[in-house]
Amino acid sequence: MNDEPKTAAELKEIRLNRKIAQDAEGIKAMADIAAADIAIRKRTADLRAIRLAKEAADREKPVEPKTKSKKKKTS
Repeated sequence: MNDEPKTAAELKEIRLNRKIAQDAEGIKAMADIAAADIAIRKRTADLRAIRLAKEAADREKPVEPKTKSKKKKTS
């Protein structure tokens, strides 16, 4: 690293470059969050559609109750 003191103009440029980099990183992070949110909403909608289709099929064909079989005792 350079040990020479920086001028005010150099420090201002360094701060500006750092701010620009942080802004770009923030925009990228927000885009990643938005993309993840869209993916989650799509998966949720797909799973909801599957669940509703299964429930509709179950209503059309109700499950018969199981009858309990009695065990015969052997003497």
